[in-house]
Amino acid sequence: MEPWVIILIIVVIVVIGGFILLFNGLQQKRLRIQEAWAQIEVQLKRRWDLIPNLVNTVQGYMGFEQKVLTDVTNARAAAVSAGAQGPAQSAAAENALTGTLRSLFAVVENYPDLKSGTNVLQLQEQLTTTENQISFARQHYNATALDYNTTIVTIPSNLIAGPLGFSRQEFFDAEPAADQVPTVNLGYTAQGGPPSAPPALPPTAPPTVPPLAPPSAPPGAPPAP
Repeated sequence: MEPWVIILIIVVIVVIGGFILLFNGLQQKRLRIQEAWAQIEVQLKRRWDLIPNLVNTVQGYMGFEQKVLTDVTNARAAAVSAGAQGPAQSAAAENALTGTLRSLFAVVENYPDLKSGTNVLQLQEQLTTTENQISFARQHYNATALDYNTTIVTIPSNLIAGPLGFSRQEFFDAEPAADQVPTVNLGYTAQGGPPSAPPALPPTAPPTVPPLAPPSAPPGAPPAP
């Protein structure tokens, strides 16, 4: 067999082996994204199931706050519908739902009997735990999606990612309020002006010191000229 034929065979084997390794690596990363998204869906479904129980518990007390309950119910329905539209649409709907839940619990604070009720406290605790689980699952999913998105645009994976249908994955973004830095009041007035300076004290004159008398000459010394 000619040497060039042997070299050609080796090159073909290396190329095929590299293609297989790259393809399997991309497939594994895509499967990890699907697994991470499934974890988010589990926690979202748990929150969707808790919200009707919460609404049923508080609606008897909040007769004059029906708009808040209606907003929560509508936001939940929108979140359920957006769950099948991808991470970006689902994140927007879930963030809106989180906002309505915050409004609901803010109103609950106005009803001491309701706020101290066992059912409300348990549901609020379960929702808080679920929110934390969603946050952890979001971080895991976004990190996995970032790793995948970086891989498909870097050499050599990008040589096969596009032709084989490996496209960029969306992130499950948190609500904008979570990215805002809290404002700290450092003494500024309500009108936004700087804090007023303390009144200046009037300058005080330094104490006067009487002049020192010249030392007396010792006895028997001649007088000074």
